[in-house]
Order: sequence, then C-alpha cells, then structure tokens
Amino acid sequence: QVQLVESGGGLVQAGGSLRLSCAGSGRTFNNYILGWFRQAPGKEREFVAAISIGGGSTSYADSVKGRFTISRDNPKNTMYLQMNSLKPEDTAVYYCAADRNPSRLVVPGEYDYWGQGTQVTVSS
Repeated sequence: QVQLVESGGGLVQAGGSLRLSCAGSGRTFNNYILGWFRQAPGKEREFVAAISIGGGSTSYADSVKGRFTISRDNPKNTMYLQMNSLKPEDTAVYYCAADRNPSRLVVPGEYDYWGQGTQVTVSS
C-alpha cells in the first residue's frame, strides 16, 4: 500500500495562487495513477485532476482547466497541483488519491488510497 500526505493548503485571496503537494510513502508512485479531488461544505467529493503513471497524460475537471496544473515527480515520490487564478468557488478540502488502475478516473470510489486532505480557502 501507499500512504499519502497533502500539504500546501491555506488562505488566499481571489486571483492568487497555491501549490499543493502530495508526498507518498510505502510503495513508490511509479505504479499508481494519481488524482486530486476536493470537497466543499455541503457538497460531494468531486474530481479535480488526474495524472498517468509516467506523467505524460493528464485530465482536468472543466471547472479548473486552464487554471490548475497537475504534475508528478516520481523519483521524489511527490505529486503537485499548481492552482492559479483561484476563485472563491475553489474553496474546499483537497485530497490526494492513488490507485493502481482506476476504472473511472473521475469517481472517488475507484481510488484505494487517500490522504487526509488539506484546506484551501479563497476569499473574495
């Protein structure tokens, strides 16, 4: 199994930027599809972005395309989410997730491993 720990969340004004990190331990990242999900108060957990094992293929939710960039550094066992032009509606707890072969990238239940989450708050 793999253990995941998110960091980098915080409070930022609209239009600002944050860079989230997801550090892995246990099994290395190079055998896992990785993804970012978020959950706002009163809402279901939703897909944000995913990245292939080698990092050559990425997928984004429409709501974050052009603003967020997912990346991974397998030798460092770390995944990142660069968030630019943040909006108040981006406010949520952001979770790192991993799975060997999720059938549907956008479905939280397809991922076996999760971090504890990191809070991102965007003020207006």
